[in-house]
Amino acid sequence: MSAEAIVRQSVVDVLEERLRTSILDGALQPGSLLPPERELAASYGVTRTTLKHALSRLEQAGLLRTRHGVGTRVLDFLKSGGADLLPLLVGQDGGWLADVFEARRAIGALIARKAAAECGTAQAVRLRAAVDAVAGAPDAAGAQLAELEVHRELARTTGNRVYVLLTNTLLNAYLPVRHLMTTSFADPATVADRILRVVEPVADGKADEAGRAAEDYFRLTAEEMTADLARHGRRG
Repeated sequence: MSAEAIVRQSVVDVLEERLRTSILDGALQPGSLLPPERELAASYGVTRTTLKHALSRLEQAGLLRTRHGVGTRVLDFLKSGGADLLPLLVGQDGGWLADVFEARRAIGALIARKAAAECGTAQAVRLRAAVDAVAGAPDAAGAQLAELEVHRELARTTGNRVYVLLTNTLLNAYLPVRHLMTTSFADPATVADRILRVVEPVADGKADEAGRAAEDYFRLTAEEMTADLARHGRRG
């Protein structure tokens, strides 16, 4: 039996999660003002200090704005939020994954083309080593994590740091539910063979071929992961 780490949540963590859920699911409407702090703290059975910490986190996430003399207003996260909200949104509503997968396919193909144009000998060696790590993974979970590193390496190969950050954002978006999407990674050798079809044209400098291979790869894996989610009763 494998041991799992016990996640300890503070009162601030729990309160932040509850408020965030109310914002993201629409229970707290954009533009609305939260009740006064004393009243809001009492309704949750917490101190005002605890409430202030939770509100500060949500303000930093682009979900709230506090103005002295006015109060704390709920923001429209589609206008004020950033891509860092994606992991929270996916955890809140699996329907966001369809958007993530679509963006992943388009950006992944763009990255593959750019990586092919920029790939040199050293980058090709690192890419093939990343694929070897996938093939050598001990199980599906290991193959899944190793496969993520191939995509990070592809992004680094472009030489564009924004592509690296975009890749991190899209990968982080579905990490919270990755344990539900394992079909694509059941056999590490097969996973490695499939991702190699993207890596090889990149290493060979064949930009158009790399882009097409990436589109095919992301389309297929998205279909498989969406089917996995459906089997678990989640919408993707």
